[in-house]
Amino acid sequence: MGFKNLINSKKILSLSAAFMLLGTNLVMAQDAGGASTAQSAADKAGMWAGVGYYVLLLFLACTVVAIIGKILRVYDLSLQMQGKKGMNWNNIIGIICIIFLVVGLYGAYWSLTVQGSMILPESASEHGNKIDFMFWTTTGITLFVFVITQILLFGFAFKYRGSDKRKGYYLPHNNTIEKIWTIIPAIVLTILVVFGFFTWRTVTNVDNNKGDINIDVTGHQFAWEIRYPGKDGKLGTVNYQLYTANNILGVNFKDRNSFDDLKADTLVLPVNRTIRINIHAQDVIHSLYMPHFRVQMNAVPGLPTFFKFTPTITTADMRNRLDDPKFEYLLYCNKICGGGHYNMQKVVRVVTEAEYQDWLSHQKPYLSDQLKKELHLADAGQQDKAQNRIALNN
Repeated sequence: MGFKNLINSKKILSLSAAFMLLGTNLVMAQDAGGASTAQSAADKAGMWAGVGYYVLLLFLACTVVAIIGKILRVYDLSLQMQGKKGMNWNNIIGIICIIFLVVGLYGAYWSLTVQGSMILPESASEHGNKIDFMFWTTTGITLFVFVITQILLFGFAFKYRGSDKRKGYYLPHNNTIEKIWTIIPAIVLTILVVFGFFTWRTVTNVDNNKGDINIDVTGHQFAWEIRYPGKDGKLGTVNYQLYTANNILGVNFKDRNSFDDLKADTLVLPVNRTIRINIHAQDVIHSLYMPHFRVQMNAVPGLPTFFKFTPTITTADMRNRLDDPKFEYLLYCNKICGGGHYNMQKVVRVVTEAEYQDWLSHQKPYLSDQLKKELHLADAGQQDKAQNRIALNN
């Protein structure tokens, strides 16, 4: 009967669900900074060994706590059978609350100092400083509230634990208390929301200027495709109905601006220039995420989005600041878009204007030889005639 009750226990089921969730998270997590897209058998074995180790450790800790509880319960019953006063469980639970408070606060301190040191370095974009200020303001307020409420919660549980010397006072209703714990949090949350709203508006509500650099970034399972404008500084339009094996972005070559577009394997950006990233998705929802620039925007099929920002720290400068000669900015997908989600990484390199122009001059045109044949543009002369014909028709 005891075993049956154990199996039917909601606590055991909840604990099992937590184990499964922990295991799933650890399995899905990938090394974001790695350049390799494949894991060796040894790496996978090590990953599972790590998951099994921590699950077993947690299970053993829960078992030890349960055994100690049973031992104390048996000891309490033996005292009662001998006609002696049993254990004061109120005091025991009160002491456990204090121990839990001390250990919990130390755990929070450890997390802030050890794991907190792993946070991103300073923002490498102009708007990122506003995002960071908003983040740290919210973190400071919530941390203060967290510490105060936990001290009050466990402190009151210890100080006002059950006792034969006093009787608990039950407060069925008090309008003043209800107003205090409703109005004060509402005011604080409203300030944070309004503060965040205006910060977000300053980041996203920006005008399109003539000198902005437009770059198309298209996500699909499981890669990012990058397209730059050519000498005209304008990107050609795209149409999903034009997708082919050679025209994987569906670029519309009825638009004369398309003929000089460039393709790239690396997202290279000039420092202190305004960049507009035009974001597309071809299959499922992806999310363009560049953490060092504080940039994230969903890539939604059929719904082009964009994000504008100004990089302020070159890759070389950031390497010096971090004392890491191998450092690279990276572009990730921040949506779990399938089994190969971890493959969706691109190097982002911030360079000087001169370096950017030199790099741009070495990029290959999007209009490849295979695509020219597909569009019946075998040579440059035919391409020029096609451009002129399109211009006349427009």
